[in-house]
Amino acid sequence: MADNNTNDAVKTGVLNKGISRWSQIKIYVAKLFRLFIMEKGWKVLIFAAIIALLVSCMIWDAMFMYTMETSRGIFALVSACTWIGIFNSIQSICKERGIIKREHRSGLHMSAYIIAHLIYEAVICFLQAIILMGCSMIFMKYPAETSFFGNIWLEYFITWFLIIYAADVLGIAISSIVKTPATAMTVMPFVLIFQLMLSGFLFNPAGLGSLFSRATVTNWGMRAGLVSAGYNE
Repeated sequence: MADNNTNDAVKTGVLNKGISRWSQIKIYVAKLFRLFIMEKGWKVLIFAAIIALLVSCMIWDAMFMYTMETSRGIFALVSACTWIGIFNSIQSICKERGIIKREHRSGLHMSAYIIAHLIYEAVICFLQAIILMGCSMIFMKYPAETSFFGNIWLEYFITWFLIIYAADVLGIAISSIVKTPATAMTVMPFVLIFQLMLSGFLFNPAGLGSLFSRATVTNWGMRAGLVSAGYNE
């Protein structure tokens, strides 16, 4: 009976209270990937490639050779990852606010809806991390050894993916708070400025600023990138 309800929901796009959370997750994940194809969502992958190429070709010559240039390069790449991640999802919830309310009254579990978005965005961020890593490898010579995994490409791929995905989840959180896509795009520059100012590269926050800095994606991204680069050595 549950299978029939799931199939009907997939066909009609309408949920009912007889569908479990797990079935709703599968329905919405399928819907998101279907929209990705129909609405040309692959453009976000092209934007990621363009940003990665622009950043990489600007910092390639001295990256991983000198301490200041390495710090600047890591900051540029972390900033690019943060922008890519937030841009992915900043409008994802608020643009469907009316639909979500209607489907929630029909039996939609909000936890299933959010989990579906997290799964979908994880796949998109994974692909974007591959693109960023590939583009940066064209222009930059990564060091031969790393601190943790030994494989430099794997270590930096994990770092870029986690930064993009963390920023993406931040975008989902913001999108769930604001009411319209226009408001989301208005808030986005302020969030980015907050992230960049408290990254620890431009300034050295103290006191309360240090506490806020530890809550930013960029601060932890800078730390991870610099540790992998052997910055202190």
